Amino acid sequence: MEFIQRELFRKSNLLSGKLVLPCIIRACICLGPKVTYVPPPPPDDEQAIFARYQTGMNFDKYDENTVQVSGQDAPAPLMSFADTNMCDTLTMNISKAGYWKPTPVQKYSIPIILAGRDLMACAQTGSGKTAAFLVPVVAQMMRDGVTASAFKEQQEPECIITAPTRELIYQIFLEARKFVYGTCIRPVVIYGGTQTSYLIRQVEQGCNILCATPGRLLDIIGRGKIGLHNVKYLVLDEADRMLDMGFGKRQTLMFSATFPEEVQRLAYEFLKTDFIFVVVGCAGGACSDVQQNILQVSQYFKRDKLIEILHSTGNERTLVFVDTKKKADFIACFLCQENIPATSIHGDREQREREIALGDFRSGRRPVLVATSVAARGLDIENVQHVINFDLPSTIEEYVHRIGRTGRCGNTGKAVAFFDKYSDGHLAQPLIKVLSDAQQKVPFWLTEVAFQTEGGRLPVNTQKVGLEIN
Repeated sequence: MEFIQRELFRKSNLLSGKLVLPCIIRACICLGPKVTYVPPPPPDDEQAIFARYQTGMNFDKYDENTVQVSGQDAPAPLMSFADTNMCDTLTMNISKAGYWKPTPVQKYSIPIILAGRDLMACAQTGSGKTAAFLVPVVAQMMRDGVTASAFKEQQEPECIITAPTRELIYQIFLEARKFVYGTCIRPVVIYGGTQTSYLIRQVEQGCNILCATPGRLLDIIGRGKIGLHNVKYLVLDEADRMLDMGFGKRQTLMFSATFPEEVQRLAYEFLKTDFIFVVVGCAGGACSDVQQNILQVSQYFKRDKLIEILHSTGNERTLVFVDTKKKADFIACFLCQENIPATSIHGDREQREREIALGDFRSGRRPVLVATSVAARGLDIENVQHVINFDLPSTIEEYVHRIGRTGRCGNTGKAVAFFDKYSDGHLAQPLIKVLSDAQQKVPFWLTEVAFQTEGGRLPVNTQKVGLEIN
């Protein structure tokens, strides 16, 4: 705990002007209303554990991506999962999980992690980054042995995985259960909105892999329930949003679909000097399997355009992104009044409500999910055919993550963005680059807006995107 607290405050000197650290610290010390929600246990039958996302017809196109590897003496890429010295149990679990052929990020990341090297990996959304770090970490834990024992008051996990949202960290936990199936390795997940005593009981039953959101991680360490002396692997998923937390030195693995240059510079503070940087395709680029369409729509006509699009798509699963929590609820209610079954998810909804909303969306009972950026990263929801940016985000990185909720694992998808030149002009130039890199059509009017914005004739939106921390 002491080194994390020390690093938190040391890193805060590098982050002048940012509000992330104060928010994290306040979240840890603010009691707030007592949370009593206990989530239902995850399914424990083999068929449910190994349920998987079906790959699409473009899955083999991943191999066409160029891969850039920076760093000295990088291990050779992995051509097949069979080429490693993994134990039979893990090899079988990989097969059951449907991983029959490694994607480029897996080909390069797995040997690097097995070699004990720190890694920063950037690959497009839906390209298999979670398995790229879970498979080698589990392989090494099975090789070296684990030490957690049930009902020990303080657990000493070998691996800590952290991600910025509750839904994403739970998804990583479910993936971890696949690879450790039939072994003595026990993954545990902790996140906000759930009863603390319940989470503590889960940890005390044994914890080798701890999956946690940032706020809950600091809280559980502060309570003395997690020790850090045995941590060998620290994984930051969606690392460009996690770097400003502060952690000690272990084998550190950073994965994301976007790594802005300022985040890459900050990463040097966290990684060993011989770390390896793997970039699959264009760094920060959008998936080419997503057909992008940018529409010029003023603020006053967005709702009419949204209704028009949703009527044309029928009951196809559609994710609609807005910029505020209140607007998410308002738009969802508005759509229901228009006889379009919709629900909403954002950071102010209780955890039970968030889980119900996601369940309704996954099942198709509510084929439209209206969300803030809390649903922008990492979520794997099958058969999401459309993403609509009702409001564009303030950064191009967030746009890339949002549209990456469709067109995953070789499947195709469509993304529509409503563009208002007075509020979104600052995104014109980066949008042109993202569209061009993904071989998408660039509207002529967007080029004109980019020229006007660069010339100072249109205002620039400087609103920041928030970060959920627990």
